[in-house]
Amino acid sequence: MKINGRTVLVCDCAHTMALDGKALAHACGAEGDAGVATQLCRSQLERFEARVKGAASPLLVACTQEAPLFAEVAGEDNPDLPLSFTNIRERAGWSAEGDKALSKIAALLAEAAMDIPPTGTITLKSEGVCLVYGTDERAIEAAKQLSSSLDVTVLLKNPKDVAPPRVMDVPVFKGTLRAVKGWLGNFEVVVDDYAPANPASRAVLQFEPARQGASSRCDVIVDLTGGTPLFPAHGKRDGYLRPDPDSPAQVAKALFEAADLVGEFEKPRYVDFKADLCAHSRSRKTGCTRCLDVCPTGAITPNGDHVAIDPHICAGCGSCAAVCPTGASTYALPPMQTVYERLRTLMSAYAKAGGTEAVLLVHDPRHGDEVISLMARHGRGLPARVLPFAVNEVTQLGFDFFAVALAYGATQVRVLTGPGNAGETAGLASQIGLAETALSGLGYGSGRVSIIEAMDPEAVEAELWGLPRQAGPAAGMFLPMGGKRTVTMLALRHLHKVAPQPVEVLPLAPGAPFGRLQVNVEGCTLCLSCVGACPTGALLDNADKPMLSFSQDACVQCGLCKNTCPEKVIALVPEIDFRDSARGAKVIKEEEPFCCVKCGKPFATKSSIEKIVAALAGKHAMFATPEAANRMRMCGDCRVVDQFEQGDAPFALGAPRVPRTTDDDLRDRELARAAQAGGGQGNGGRDPDDTGSRH
Repeated sequence: MKINGRTVLVCDCAHTMALDGKALAHACGAEGDAGVATQLCRSQLERFEARVKGAASPLLVACTQEAPLFAEVAGEDNPDLPLSFTNIRERAGWSAEGDKALSKIAALLAEAAMDIPPTGTITLKSEGVCLVYGTDERAIEAAKQLSSSLDVTVLLKNPKDVAPPRVMDVPVFKGTLRAVKGWLGNFEVVVDDYAPANPASRAVLQFEPARQGASSRCDVIVDLTGGTPLFPAHGKRDGYLRPDPDSPAQVAKALFEAADLVGEFEKPRYVDFKADLCAHSRSRKTGCTRCLDVCPTGAITPNGDHVAIDPHICAGCGSCAAVCPTGASTYALPPMQTVYERLRTLMSAYAKAGGTEAVLLVHDPRHGDEVISLMARHGRGLPARVLPFAVNEVTQLGFDFFAVALAYGATQVRVLTGPGNAGETAGLASQIGLAETALSGLGYGSGRVSIIEAMDPEAVEAELWGLPRQAGPAAGMFLPMGGKRTVTMLALRHLHKVAPQPVEVLPLAPGAPFGRLQVNVEGCTLCLSCVGACPTGALLDNADKPMLSFSQDACVQCGLCKNTCPEKVIALVPEIDFRDSARGAKVIKEEEPFCCVKCGKPFATKSSIEKIVAALAGKHAMFATPEAANRMRMCGDCRVVDQFEQGDAPFALGAPRVPRTTDDDLRDRELARAAQAGGGQGNGGRDPDDTGSRH
């Protein structure tokens, strides 16, 4: 059986799944018999080998448990053959409704047969320079264990009564880390109270005189202080290991991991960022801060008009991509375009195979796969209508994903979170809240999208089997073309078209990335500062006349226009407008241009000139006379000409100053004396202070 050009091998795992080859082929849209094997990994392994030898098309095996065996055999017989695997056993066949899971199995095979583009990576290089940060002898002992594979230094924070090692085989210092930044292979530390150990220490380890602000670098940090972590979301910082110092098992595991952190390591580039789409800031006015608010690792920082995402620090939670309203941040493992296509393929194949009332269970490959496996092995498994959908991180999901999932025919979406998502679900919760508001407003009711936080497989199983059966929207098979915003609007318009209670305008809560502007037209002078600040092109001007237009479809409610407007006449109104009029640009205000009273050239708007004249005429020294005030009604060129014609000489500087010399000072002194002498003769030769009395 072939799907999307891939040869598909299916096994019923020793008759533990009810699979009919002809029915499966028909459900998958293939001709003939699917050729279901019974023990493809054991007694029928030769069937796999026969398919591998000389095969030209890619091979998809519907088994993940024995993937290492199949990969080994394929590597010997046809090493260049593209080989992939998918799990239909725990995800579909091993279920209390396994006999009803044919449609789901067909959908899972169709999704697995898709071509997934490769993901970009970055390289981290570590030379094995390790800092062990602790408080007592345990840090020294840990450093000794690592010294055979790493270049280790011990830093003791506020050490007390630490016994000196008999042999100083690792360097020991005291100090407190004041500042730490970086990642695996590139940590930079600043240490206060820094001092090397005194080799003459006897009963208790002594140290040399301390100094402040010592700096250094290292590749790996093992933190055994047990205090406050050195980094936010410390468990996701590559190269930083922080076990509980009171747990020997955790310390041993951390040391084992640290010993392997030498060499070059490939790390996925989780997020693609397009700075020109970022709505963070313009002209030192802050707009959107959504990604900054939700990033748990501190990988995102302001960088002028946009933000910067450090791929070395990014741990791939995808929260920034989930909340980004413009699509400046997009998840790349894989790209969201691929995720949309997977959704479309899964849902359409399920519907074509006769499946109904689909519930989408979104999970990560770590916690989610484990929970699903335990449910299948020890419980009832997944219901036949629950379609598992794996993504790298569930926190990467945004409003766009939920809208697309419902538009493609899912009746409900459940997001299974795990221990690794602790403290990182704020962005996900906000996006689910937005989806619930939109769906409720269109008459679909509440509870269509929600989170399953239960860690116990039995609790997850009980919640999934207890889901109410709901009719979903009629599925739309539109192509997910364009950016995030475009795809979201495609999904929303389809949901509006088939909604039980469609409304023309759907109000949203403040902070939602959809809406319009409310402009006080009387106070607007068409200065167009808002147009220059708008990062999405929602606000537009007109090169031919003073005009301000607004395109609601493009507005993400970042608030830059509101923060930039000098007249403070703009307010944000969050909503989704489904009317056709919201798709194009609508004129908010227009005026005839004000023409220069001297040359007739248009140079401003009438309201702007009137406002300036009212504010300055007769109230400012430069515009005190009627002639000077009239210059405000002139263009820039005529204003200058008029000042010269009226004799104001605005650029006249006066006569240059004559430098004074010593001769000038001597001459002024002689003139003063002569004047004094002349004044005395005029009084009969008497001194001016003389009162006329004689003695």
